[in-house]
Amino acid sequence: MSRTDNPTDLDPRDWDELRAQGHRMLDDMFDNLSTLTERPLWQAPTPEQRARCRAPLPRAPGSLEDAHAQFMADVAPYGSGNRHPGFMGWVQGGGTAVGMLGEMLAAGLDANLGGRDHMPIEVERQVTAWMAELFGFPPDASGVFLTGTSLANFCAVLIARDRALGADVRHTGIHGDVRVVAYASKGVHACVVRAMDMSGLGWDRLRLIETDADNRISLPALEAAIAADRAAGRKPFLIVGTAGSVDVGAIDDLDGLAEIAAREACVFHVDGALGALAMTSPDVAPRLKGIERADSLALDFHKLGQVPYDAGFLLVRDAAAHKRTFTYSDAAYLRHAERGLAGGEWWPCDYGPDLSRGFRALKVWFSLKTYGLDAIGAVIGKACELAQDLKRRVEASEELELLAPVALNIVCFAYKGADNAAIVADLHEQGRVAPSTTTLNGRVAIRAAIVNHRTGPEDIAALVDGVLALGRAQTGRG
Repeated sequence: MSRTDNPTDLDPRDWDELRAQGHRMLDDMFDNLSTLTERPLWQAPTPEQRARCRAPLPRAPGSLEDAHAQFMADVAPYGSGNRHPGFMGWVQGGGTAVGMLGEMLAAGLDANLGGRDHMPIEVERQVTAWMAELFGFPPDASGVFLTGTSLANFCAVLIARDRALGADVRHTGIHGDVRVVAYASKGVHACVVRAMDMSGLGWDRLRLIETDADNRISLPALEAAIAADRAAGRKPFLIVGTAGSVDVGAIDDLDGLAEIAAREACVFHVDGALGALAMTSPDVAPRLKGIERADSLALDFHKLGQVPYDAGFLLVRDAAAHKRTFTYSDAAYLRHAERGLAGGEWWPCDYGPDLSRGFRALKVWFSLKTYGLDAIGAVIGKACELAQDLKRRVEASEELELLAPVALNIVCFAYKGADNAAIVADLHEQGRVAPSTTTLNGRVAIRAAIVNHRTGPEDIAALVDGVLALGRAQTGRG
């Protein structure tokens, strides 16, 4: 691509040439998506490829064509593999071509969604309104896009902290023996534990409650913990429910948690990173009863929603409380105006930690308008059906063992008497399927998280066949 003679002007001299190169780059990515199954799911980069990515700092101009060629040769074939239909690890979505195009348009527009009066802000507000309707929140609920549910859960803890300790905690910080306590199940995502740390409250103020036979938080154990804390002079302030636990996909009794939270005057927050969007599936949505009673809800569009990374989201019932936790009015450069570009009634920087924010909402808006929520629900329903198919295959085999109930789209199982971690690593290196591992009751489990919309029955069969072949090779069976 030709470059301008002026080194301070980064636009090309020849826009037609750039357009042609852009078409080639986009075509390459469409080809890459359409031929996923013709390549290994995952392969390790060679030492030579790693070395080429450790080049000296580029001070002089280079060629866009050369950079693109290196990307296609050294980067694109060596990703994490989450777009492949055989990928079943770490609860990662597979993305879509429509989402990719939405991301491209967002990058081209290069809008900063920290605030001010422009239409990209309205797109984010539209998605928030859609989510409020989907989850039964009031129409004036607030929402904000974030990198993922880890940050969304952190923001929810801050909102609950400020409600418990008062707005002055933002000025004075946390001092002395602050006796507030929060509660979540032992299966809660580690980011909730980290959120207690980052909020200044500390891990010791989070009670991790035992789970029942279905890996859901035990309501009697929760009530006993709250009673013990009250008797000790502590103040319960937050209950976190999980809609799809990271290890096994368990969904807490959200309605029961909502009852306890109301009775105990606690904030009720739901971590719905994995399972919240199952509200779009008529078959699965009833298992989420009570989510509409949450004070706040964190979710990821980049998991079951199939939107490209990253697209986390926080929905908050009380918009005023949400704003009180994050707004900062003393900075002159963030002053709202009555008119002009500095106008606008809603600035996202008043509802989250970021001042500079990309246009994450656009790829979600494009995906929902193009596919519709019913299609997303059908994808989620299919994922849960495939999980049940895998469960049946495991239970039908004398060599395999199911290690946890299958509540949603995650199946944890093992090959009896084998090194299951080694089986998973071998599967990765074979490049056909890629589950992950977890530990359940002291045992290593093969964990298949079925998230990708491209995954089908043939991929479930390939996983079972692969585990059986490797397990037999290890144990000398068959």
